This record gives sequence, C-alpha cells and structure tokens, in this order.
Amino acid sequence: MQITHVEVIPVELPLRLPFRTAYHSEDAVERAEAVFVRIETQQGDVAWGCAAFDTALTGETLDSVTRACRACADRARDLNPLNTEYALAELSALTQNTPSALCAFDIAFHDLLGLATGQPLHRLLGGFRDRIQTSVSVGLGTVQETVEMARDRVRQGFRILKIKGGMEAEEDVRRVRAVNDALPNCILRLDADGGYSIREALDVARALAGRLEMLEQPIAPTEGVEALRQLTAQSKTPILASQSVVGPASALDLASHRAAHGINIKLATCGGIACARRVDAIARAAQMTTMVGSLSEPALLIAAGLAFALSSPAVRYGDLDGHFDLENDPTDARFVVEDGWLIATDVPGLGCSVEL
Repeated sequence: MQITHVEVIPVELPLRLPFRTAYHSEDAVERAEAVFVRIETQQGDVAWGCAAFDTALTGETLDSVTRACRACADRARDLNPLNTEYALAELSALTQNTPSALCAFDIAFHDLLGLATGQPLHRLLGGFRDRIQTSVSVGLGTVQETVEMARDRVRQGFRILKIKGGMEAEEDVRRVRAVNDALPNCILRLDADGGYSIREALDVARALAGRLEMLEQPIAPTEGVEALRQLTAQSKTPILASQSVVGPASALDLASHRAAHGINIKLATCGGIACARRVDAIARAAQMTTMVGSLSEPALLIAAGLAFALSSPAVRYGDLDGHFDLENDPTDARFVVEDGWLIATDVPGLGCSVEL
C-alpha cells in the first residue's frame, strides 16, 4: 500500500461543560486542542488519525504536536502503513516527546488495515466483545455542585460516575458520600489525579470502603512504585494506576511489584494502539485489570480506544467519555451510545469519517 498524501490539521474545540481537576485547579478547562491527520493511499483509501493531549500531563503543546505530525507526514510517504510495526518504529524517533503525534499515525495506520481487509478494527484486534460500559467524569466542585453534576450525568443515561478529586481529601469523602446517598444505584469511582499524600490516600480508601468501585491514582507518580505498593497492600478499596503508567516499562515495574490492582491505559499518552496492546499484555500476564481511558478528545480517538477495549479480555473498565462535552467535533462516529454503553458496529476500520 502506497501513501500518496498526508494532511495535518490542528483544531481547537470548545467544551460545552468546562471542568476543573487537581491538575487544572485554578482555571477551568474550557477547550480541547487536537491535531487531525488525513492519509490518502494510491488504492483510494482515506484514513484518519488524531492527536489529543493535556499539557499539564505530558508537556505537549499544539505547536509541538503539529510540528511532530508534519515531520511524521513527510516520513510516512515512504512507508507501507500495513507494515505497521516497522512504520511506527520509524516514526517513533520523530515523536520522542510527543506521544500523541505517534498515536495519530498509529490509529490512522490501523484504520487503513481495517479498510484494506473490510473488517471493523475491534474484530481485527481480537473481537473479545462488542460493547463496554463507560464511566463519565464529574468535575471538581462543592458537595452540592458535585451532586447536581452527578444527577445531570444520570439524566444523560450514565450509571458509572468518576468523581474528580485530589484537592482536599476530607472534602472528597463528603462529596462521594453525598453522591452515593443521592444516587445509590450508581457505581462510583474516585480519581484523585495524584493529589493525596500516602496517609490521606489510606484515610480516603478506608472512609469510602464499600462505596467506591476503585480509587484511581491516589498519589503522585513521583512518590514511586514502592509507596504505591504499600498503599495498595493496605487498601480495601481497589487501587488503579493511571499517570504512573506511561508505557510498557512503567507497566512492567508496577506489575512486578504488585503496586496496583489495575492500570489505566490512554492511547493518546502512550502512543497509540500498538503500545497499548503491549501494556495490556503485561497487565494480563500479571492478572491485573485494565481500564481504557481518555482525555478530552474527539470521537475519532474514542473510536480507537473502544476498538482496543473491545479486543482484550483483560479490559474490565471503560472510561471513554472524552468526547461527550466537545462542541464542533468534526468526527462522524458510527459506534452507538446507549445508556452509557458504547457499542461497536461492523463499519470497516475505525468506522469514522471526519469533516474538515
């Protein structure tokens, strides 16, 4: 397969509902930035990729990601995208500090693989299931604001709520208890974004035992694997590592030390589907559960995350809500959303078209 044309298109997408997290505590996040990649082949196929990022997490910027995507575009014209491992290895040297750019080409190449075979990507990757239930985020706020935001999400059809926390441990306990009391039939997750001390994390895990499905990234990655291991060993609430997982090496370190009960894989931060599958294989061998997560990102990236999530029996949790509050998303996604479940269809590849 010969690539004939690659177009790189940076975009800014406003959020319908601005949100705050421990990483963005001073100013609410009001927009998402992304870079779309459009690839044409000599055979007449058109595939799309997308880079999304959070500067607070990875240090990437719209300018740095756009430059990396353009460098990859120049190199990609000389590559056969169906030789996926080789092609991505060639591009990885150009994306050392911009994993989201590598992700954009990774999912475009996988899209082409599906188009070339006429198969939906989730089936090509393994086809373990055809749907997964997703959580939806509830941003930082007062106790009453949190309850109201949670009720709004339930009105939208969701039954798994991921409450953002990490600023004040005692306040987070009150917020979770209030949501649990108001919405007792919902499954609750608490994402601290690394904001707690070890003692605070233990106190929160104990105070909310029986109310939480999981406590995600309770302490900062800089605390180290041993600190997370000790916390996991003492916690009656399942601990999920998120920002501590940046690729296969970090996943192996966590797995070998039994430092968490599970891990959260985001395609945008690890570099795409190929890397995500390596991380998932490590988790599966270690009998750790996998969550497939997302940033604030277009539905094209969600479709890629969904294809990966549906392919592996190790994936137990979905957190693929990053597109719900985006306005003017140019993606026309063919997956279906029903009462918080994301359901794949049989459209070949990623099953998406993009209007840009």
